[in-house]
Amino acid sequence: MSRSHRPVRPKNRFLVFGAPVLGEEEIEEVVSCLRSGWIGTGPRVARFEEDFRAYQKSEHAVAVSSCTAALHLSLIAAGIGPGDEVIVPALTFCATVNAVCHVGAHPVLADVDSSTMNIDPLDVASKLSEKTRALIPVHFAGRPCSMRALMDIVDQSGVTLVEDCAHAIEAEYEGQKVGTFGDFGCFSFYATKNVTTAEGGMILAKRADDAARLKRLALHGLSADAWRRYSDDGYRHYFVTELGYKSNMTDLQASIGIHQLARVSDNWKRRKEIWEYYKHELHDLPIVLPNDPEPNTKHAYHLFPIQIDPARTTVARDDFLRLMTSHNIGVGVHYLSVPEHPFYGDCFGWRAEDYPVAMAVGRTTVSLPLTAGLDDSDLEDVVCAVRLSL
Repeated sequence: MSRSHRPVRPKNRFLVFGAPVLGEEEIEEVVSCLRSGWIGTGPRVARFEEDFRAYQKSEHAVAVSSCTAALHLSLIAAGIGPGDEVIVPALTFCATVNAVCHVGAHPVLADVDSSTMNIDPLDVASKLSEKTRALIPVHFAGRPCSMRALMDIVDQSGVTLVEDCAHAIEAEYEGQKVGTFGDFGCFSFYATKNVTTAEGGMILAKRADDAARLKRLALHGLSADAWRRYSDDGYRHYFVTELGYKSNMTDLQASIGIHQLARVSDNWKRRKEIWEYYKHELHDLPIVLPNDPEPNTKHAYHLFPIQIDPARTTVARDDFLRLMTSHNIGVGVHYLSVPEHPFYGDCFGWRAEDYPVAMAVGRTTVSLPLTAGLDDSDLEDVVCAVRLSL
């Protein structure tokens, strides 16, 4: 069959990339929340924070509206501002860079390692300056960064470490949960993530005073427990203690997250099976598959990125994307290198060629569907579509 003809799946069965896996427990909790009359920030958010803190074995957890908000507020809590430099990977979602810009600091790009797609510690070390105040490593696709090397840099330089764990809820490095190495660990619960609240995020913090301030910053700078002011304990006056933001999570969102988190281990096992299936079924093709997890680490298996190298195939990456879609298989790109976005090139004068690994990955990468809701026939369709599209 020609790869340009009929799709692998019927027209009414498009496989949505990153579709969330939602159960009856989430639905019932959301309905219960709606019926309670309390849908804003309240007791369900507090429960979700505690459950997540316990799962991550962290000292403190603060729920917020997104991982972007988590990064932004963490940098503020760390005292990062104008005149400061923050090192970020050249291959990441724009939110990582934008958070630095939002506090008025200057983002400095470090290239990534070709074998992991994570930030390269050697390039990080080369980008340190007297203005460097923070480092934001991204645990790309759920693979833990080289934390031993990065912690050596942090310990020697004294910079603040803010971990971007948007892909890495389950990930561990040498037995330690990612997000607990740095001063702050930031997580995403966006619709496509391993645990979802539709939109939402979480910040892990080591220090109680940081956690308390993050709570204030996330809700207009209001005094602690401001959400209780309308509770059945009676009205409580609140006070604005500093200039804050509107970045709080709601109970309606937490209603979903509570039960998503309860199934995190089972869902991780299914995604691991899918990852291994793809590795086995695609190993003979002229594409670059992701490397196995490094020893003594736990991969979160959030993304399965393959690379369509035009030197090895007869199809370009963007043509491959179109062909997969024609076969009713949803795919993603994670990500174009940061300098290739016009805004950053115009604003900072960055050139993609100065970050050759990130540029090469960004121009060849494709993420295949990887969620716990995929059944075996879905996986067969994905593999068939990949073969037909090359």
